[in-house]
Amino acid sequence: MKIAVLRERKTGELRVAATPDSVKKYAALGASVSVEKEAGIGAGISDQHYMDAGATIAADASACTNGADIILKVAAPEKEDMMLMPEGALLVGMLDPYAHGDLLAAYNLKKLSAFSLEFLPRISRAQSMDVLSSQSNLAGYRAVIDAVSLFGKVVPMMMTAAGTVVPAKALVLGAGVAGLQAIATAKRLGAVVSAFDVRPVVKEQVESLGAKFIEVAASESGETAGGYAKEMSDEYKRKQSELIHETLKKQDLVICTALIPGKPAPVLITEEMVKDMKPGSVIVDLAAASGGNCPLTEVDKIVVKHGVTLVGYSNMPSRAAVDASQLYARNLYNFVSTLLIGKDGKLAVNWDDELVTGTLLTMDGLTVHKNFK
Repeated sequence: MKIAVLRERKTGELRVAATPDSVKKYAALGASVSVEKEAGIGAGISDQHYMDAGATIAADASACTNGADIILKVAAPEKEDMMLMPEGALLVGMLDPYAHGDLLAAYNLKKLSAFSLEFLPRISRAQSMDVLSSQSNLAGYRAVIDAVSLFGKVVPMMMTAAGTVVPAKALVLGAGVAGLQAIATAKRLGAVVSAFDVRPVVKEQVESLGAKFIEVAASESGETAGGYAKEMSDEYKRKQSELIHETLKKQDLVICTALIPGKPAPVLITEEMVKDMKPGSVIVDLAAASGGNCPLTEVDKIVVKHGVTLVGYSNMPSRAAVDASQLYARNLYNFVSTLLIGKDGKLAVNWDDELVTGTLLTMDGLTVHKNFK
């Protein structure tokens, strides 16, 4: 069995879908691994590192995918890569079909079994495969680091002979995996941290990290059965907007992480709110690729509006590509080794497993995922 690891071609994508450690593990299962030339450069992994682990280095994507049974990717493949993929192969990655729905037809044309790991069910058995958690965790950390680097003042309280420097105030909007890591990172740096989320259930987690939980007095919950945030009523949104507006006036650093799967990011910070923020404050909008939690955010740009710096990086995990690749490669190995490969080292997919049915987009030329039929 051959596993192919393609180089990521999307601008700014430095991660890679396999590391020397995961290559060794695939080899132990009886698989041969082909890695496209310089696929790991952005993550600090040379071709020699892969060869030392037992991989073969392919000169280009065509040679890499030729005869492949499983193709590993970080992001959705480019269309030129699609044309090179063997018919009937298994494609595994963060394929983001909401943004790349046009590729479903291409998958079907090649009769690929395409697995999008963002759709893994939130059950304990899937935790070691959870790509969203591993990548969001790093995104939350990096968001705070970037915010602090652009902030013109120190973050922790400092008591000096010349006087006391007051600590910076940080607000995190959305207390999922990225938000909780942002809270923890800001606290470690000495900021006074507050957090908001539509899901009251996360209050205990926020407070356990030493942050203040800001909540709207309402009877409705913002949590779906799967544990994700959902869209709220107009009345709730009005109260939410008033609360966030007042809170923002006192903040120095703001990390926005609020997303609704399959929909544009909710607008949490309006232009009027930005106008009322302190000059020199910083907003890092992790929802930039989905429209942004602030409409003033510009994708993959740092801009200053009304004296406030807005950061709109669309791929924050790639800004920590070394660790992001290590974690992602482990997630992929756990998925592939558990669900796609048998003990004899051959393909052995349990098509009825809920982790398979939850992530499978296309198979045998048909779109099979319930969200895209």
